[in-house]
Amino acid sequence: MRTQLFTSTALAAAIIACSSPAWAHHGFGLFQLDIKKEWTGTLTKMNLINPHSYMELDVTDADGTVHHMRCEMRAATLIKRSGWSTDMFKIGSTIHVEGNPHRDDPDACYIENFSIDGGPQMNRNDQISRAPVDTSNRPQRLEDGQLNISGDWAVEQLVLTVPPSGGNGSMIPKSKVADFASGKLAIEQIQANQPPRATVVYTPVGQAAAKAFNNRSPEDNPWFNCKPTSFIRDWSADWPINQFTQTTTPEGEKVIDITYGLYNFKRQIHVGMLEHPADLEPGYAGHSIGNWEGDTLVVDTIGFAAGVLSAPTRSSAQMHIVERFSLDTTTMALKREYSVTDPIYLAAPYASYDVMYLSDVPFEAQTCKEMTPEFAQPE
Repeated sequence: MRTQLFTSTALAAAIIACSSPAWAHHGFGLFQLDIKKEWTGTLTKMNLINPHSYMELDVTDADGTVHHMRCEMRAATLIKRSGWSTDMFKIGSTIHVEGNPHRDDPDACYIENFSIDGGPQMNRNDQISRAPVDTSNRPQRLEDGQLNISGDWAVEQLVLTVPPSGGNGSMIPKSKVADFASGKLAIEQIQANQPPRATVVYTPVGQAAAKAFNNRSPEDNPWFNCKPTSFIRDWSADWPINQFTQTTTPEGEKVIDITYGLYNFKRQIHVGMLEHPADLEPGYAGHSIGNWEGDTLVVDTIGFAAGVLSAPTRSSAQMHIVERFSLDTTTMALKREYSVTDPIYLAAPYASYDVMYLSDVPFEAQTCKEMTPEFAQPE
């Protein structure tokens, strides 16, 4: 099914209006969304990378001058989750692009639509149907009795969709696209069932730090430097696939290893440990201990290095995070409730929840390379 989609200007407005952290995106940089252009060239390289894929083209001007262009697409994880295949992008193909130029770099563009070798036009958000995940043979519990939460988990994708009334449209969960496009569901009904954005209440120090934060600087914002922000944000931002693995170490300790799929950062939860060690070395992931309360895994984490909770909110070494993971075994929905306290930057807990589902695309480590002109790092 091809969903009715619309231009990037509307996309920007829709994302700004969204209420959930999972709906956030880091913006459109210096691409000029009010200017529409077209380019035709030869595909020389397809960079399937996070946080954005980039198509490279040799474009010949009317005077015969060849420009080597790089044009921004969605993250590799999202492209693959949308049912796209790397086989679609064959080097040497003729690519026609509709999109937006970059303000400062004439050889960079933002892709809205494209076609390959004169084939059908594709929008950057188009979805190709995939078979649903088969859970019929999935054991509900492990041999030791723990609830089975191992697997590859992903928040439901949102797809840019226009209702029958027209207008700018909205970002809609993939499972609700048909109902929204037909007018069966209104945007208010859909948003009412989405996880709410956590409310930030700053201390005076936190407020000052947020005001001074440069959201579009790789020095301030780890997102633009291929580094993790926090596992609160990185769990759902830009719809990654996160991998859970429940194992027992050779020493007999039960652990859960988590790989956060956007930038492939890892974290380990020590299951059954009652207290944190006294000599923790601060780090991005801190030190996590998890204990089962019935079928709810309660995870307590301290030992963080100072960093960023979610731009522009900074975090200190005194940050403390409590998460509660529960699995609806009927819908296979993995819910994570979280509460973050930080006496330096937060005057009240930063709390909400999010929901993941078993991914219909297996976890695969993706290369991170920021190629957007204003954020690209030197080789």
